[in-house]
Amino acid sequence: MPRLAVYALVVCLLAVAAAVVSFVEGSALIGVVWILLAGLSSNMTWYYVRRARATGPDTPATD
Repeated sequence: MPRLAVYALVVCLLAVAAAVVSFVEGSALIGVVWILLAGLSSNMTWYYVRRARATGPDTPATD
C-alpha cells in the first residue's frame, strides 16, 4: 500500500474516532465536521490505492 494511502487511512480512522467522541460529548455540529473529514480522507485512500494499482509493480508511484 502506498505511503500516502496509509497516511490518509490513519487520518480517516482518527477522524472517525474524533466524531464518536464529539457525538458522545453532545457536540453534533463538530461531529458532522469530523464525519465529513473522514469521508474525504477515505476517498483519498481509495484514490491512492487505485493509482498505485494502475501504475503496476514495475513503475514506482510518485508521491
